[in-house]
Amino acid sequence: MSAKPTINPWLVAPLVALAAFMEVLDISIANVSLQHIAGDLSAGQDESTWVLTSYLVTNAIILPVSGWLSSVMGRTRFFVACIIGFSISSLACGLAPTLGLLIAARAIQGLTGGGLQPSSQAILADTFPPRQRGMAFALYGMAVVFAPAIGPTLGGWITDNFSWRWVFLLNVPVGVVLSFLVTSLLDDPPGFTKARAEKLRQGLKVDYIGFLLLAAGLGLLQVVLDKGEQEDWFSSPFIFWLSIISALSLIAFVIWEFGQEDPIVDLHLLQDRNFGVANLLMFLLGFILLGSTVLLPELVQRLFGYTATLAGLVLTPGGLSIILVMPMVGKLVSVADPRKLIAAGLFICAMALLRMTGFDLQTDYGTFVWARIYQALGLSLLFIPINTAAFLSVPPDKSSAASSLINVSRNLGGSFGISLVTTALSRYSQVHQTFLVAHTTPFDHAYRSTVEQLARSFQRLGNGPAEAVTKATGQVYELIQQQALMQAFIDDFRMLAVIFLAVIPFVFMMKKGTPHGPGPAAH
Repeated sequence: MSAKPTINPWLVAPLVALAAFMEVLDISIANVSLQHIAGDLSAGQDESTWVLTSYLVTNAIILPVSGWLSSVMGRTRFFVACIIGFSISSLACGLAPTLGLLIAARAIQGLTGGGLQPSSQAILADTFPPRQRGMAFALYGMAVVFAPAIGPTLGGWITDNFSWRWVFLLNVPVGVVLSFLVTSLLDDPPGFTKARAEKLRQGLKVDYIGFLLLAAGLGLLQVVLDKGEQEDWFSSPFIFWLSIISALSLIAFVIWEFGQEDPIVDLHLLQDRNFGVANLLMFLLGFILLGSTVLLPELVQRLFGYTATLAGLVLTPGGLSIILVMPMVGKLVSVADPRKLIAAGLFICAMALLRMTGFDLQTDYGTFVWARIYQALGLSLLFIPINTAAFLSVPPDKSSAASSLINVSRNLGGSFGISLVTTALSRYSQVHQTFLVAHTTPFDHAYRSTVEQLARSFQRLGNGPAEAVTKATGQVYELIQQQALMQAFIDDFRMLAVIFLAVIPFVFMMKKGTPHGPGPAAH
C-alpha cells in the first residue's frame, strides 16, 4: 500500500492509525456498559457478556487471514470494505432492539473490524522507508496502546451522560469520513498490484480446509479464554471439550498450512528468527498491556470504592504519557539497536510491576497514577522497536501476511493475559483467605483483642452484647477478605514482573540491525 503520488505519506499515517484506534477501542469501550445493556434489553448479566465474546471470537478468526484477503481483493479495496462493514455493523449494534440481534451485530463488527489493524500496519510498512518506519509505527502504536487505556473511561462517560447505544453509534460518522479519505488518498503499490494480478491469473485457490481449522481453533480458543474462569475451567465439560477441539484444530492447522503452496496464513514467515521472536514479544506486550489494564481498575474499584469513570482515570495519564513518549522512541529506533530498546522496555515494565507490589489498603490515587505512568514508559519502548525489528527482513509482498500474524500474536497475548490474571487473582485470594482465617481463632490474642475492641464500639452505638460481638466478628471477616484480595493483586503484579524479566534474554536471539535503507524496494 502506498499513498498516491501527490499525497504526503505523513497524511497517511494518522489516517490509518485512526482506523486502528476505532477498532481497538471497541474491544474495551463496551465493557463498562454491560450492566446498562443487560438492563435495557431485559437480559441477565452472564448473557450480556456474549456481547464481548462474540466480538472477540470473530475478530480472532479474521485477523490471521486478512493478509490473504488483501492479496485477493486488493489492499485498498479490502481496507475500505472493512471500514464500511465495521461502520454498518456499529449502526446495527446501536439500533439493536434485542440482545440476540446485538450479539449478532457485534459478531459482524468483530469480523469486519479484524482486518483494520493488520491492514493499517501493512500500509505503514509499505508507505514509509525503513529509516522512517519508527515514527510511522509510533503513530500506529499510540492508537493501539492508548485505545485500551481510554476505552473504559470513554465508554463509562458516554453511557452515564448519553446512552450505551452511542458507544457504537459514534463509529458511524468516523467510518464515513475514513472511507472517503482512504479512497481518495491511498492506492496499492505497483509491486503488490502486479503480484495480485499474477495470483488471480493463475486461478484463485482457496484453502478451505485451512480456514475451517483456523476458525475452529482460534474461535473456540477465544471462547475458552473468555468464559473459562466463569465456568470454573476444566471442571466444566463445556470448557473441557472446547479446549480439546481447539487444540486439535490448531495442531492440524499448523501441519496443514506448512504443506500448502498457497496457504491462507503464511506460517513460513515465523521461520525467520527476527520475525518469530518479534511475535513472541508482541504476544507478551498484549499479555501485559491488557492484563495490567484489567487488574488496576479492578483493584481500585473492588478495594477502594472508585467509580468506573474514576477507575478509568487511573489509566488515562499513563495513556497520555505513551502519546508523549512514543514519537521520541520513533526517532530513537532509527539510530539505536531495537533489541536494546526492547530489553530496556521489558526491564522498566518489570520494575513498574514490582513497584505495584508495594500497594496497600492506604494507597492513594496519585500513587496508582504514577505507577501506571512508570509502566507506560516501559510499554512505549516496546511497541515500536518490536514492530520495526519484525519488519526488517520481511519482503514488501509479504507485509500484509506479516502484519496479520503479529496482530494475532498481540490479540492472543491480550486474551491470555486477561484470562490468566483474573484466574490467578481468584486462586491467590482463596489461598490468602485460607491462611488468614487459620490465624483468626479465639485462641489468637490479636484476633480476640480486635473483636473485643470492636464489640465495645458497637455496644456504645446501642447494640446488645451478643449483637455487638456478631457485628465485630463480621467486620473482622470483611477485613480478612480485603487483605486476602489485596495480597492476591500483589501476587498477580509480581507474577507479571517475573514473566517480563524472564523474557529479556530471548530479545537477543534477534539479529542485530537498525532500520536503515531507502525504502521497501531495498528488501
